[in-house]
Amino acid sequence: MELFLTGIVLKPKGLKGELKVQPVTDFPDSFLTRREYYMGKGQEEAVVRKVRSAKLRQGFAWLMFEGIESREEAEAVAGSRLYVTAEKLELMPDDRAYLHDLIGLEVVDEEVGKVGIISDVLQMPAQDVYEIDTGDKKVLVPAVEEFVTETDLEKRIVTLRRFSEFL
Repeated sequence: MELFLTGIVLKPKGLKGELKVQPVTDFPDSFLTRREYYMGKGQEEAVVRKVRSAKLRQGFAWLMFEGIESREEAEAVAGSRLYVTAEKLELMPDDRAYLHDLIGLEVVDEEVGKVGIISDVLQMPAQDVYEIDTGDKKVLVPAVEEFVTETDLEKRIVTLRRFSEFL
């Protein structure tokens, strides 16, 4: 089963097991409606936890889970990751894609043709950057309209312009 990171447990608050969570999603409001997560230090050890209560405040989610009833129990899960399954992911608008959907797409230059495969998507402060494996080396290309002309998830192709500038 493939799990996707949606939050990081930062620290407990209070004495009754409430947890401060850093959302790792473009949809922080989903924390208000989602009723369960897989929680663990890593995906391999993640177990299902049911949400008792949830609220958003100052950019963080504040969650209480069944089975975490005290500060000590909450401290024990600090640093854990919260994951969801693919079917629980929020639907993306047509002009957006999840990072995991982009990895593995074939990269085509408008003039040259096939140039490589997206091997990673780096999240930088200004914009995302595609790491493209050309077979000989890895090339970094900003994921902006100036260079990315089309992303077709059905055909699994990303079309770029001016790729040679990055070689």
